[in-house]
Amino acid sequence: MARKLDDVMAALPKARQQRVQARAMELATLKDLRQAVQQTQEQLAATLGVRQDTISRLEKRSDMLLSTLRHYIESMGGKLELVAQFPNRPPVVIEHLGADVTPEHKPAGAGRRAQAAV
Repeated sequence: MARKLDDVMAALPKARQQRVQARAMELATLKDLRQAVQQTQEQLAATLGVRQDTISRLEKRSDMLLSTLRHYIESMGGKLELVAQFPNRPPVVIEHLGADVTPEHKPAGAGRRAQAAV
């Protein structure tokens, strides 16, 4: 069973927690993130219901769906946030991208296509 990041962090001494948090801000790859939460590819694969080789390929990709990245991050106990930054404006957190679409967030025209198919 996968361990939650909060549980792992809570068990660490405060000084170690601070070093981990500082290092996490510098991480650049999915592999680095996985290793920071002390999970193996096998453990992550079991959590996601895929094989280890799938995780290996995923960590080497430079392009993927936001929903795939969200599942990867959430399986480690994290939360994915997409932030748009513009000059001379505060950052904007973009919501609902890469998330499951609920009825109130269906794309425009989705209902019409479904009705036309009937």
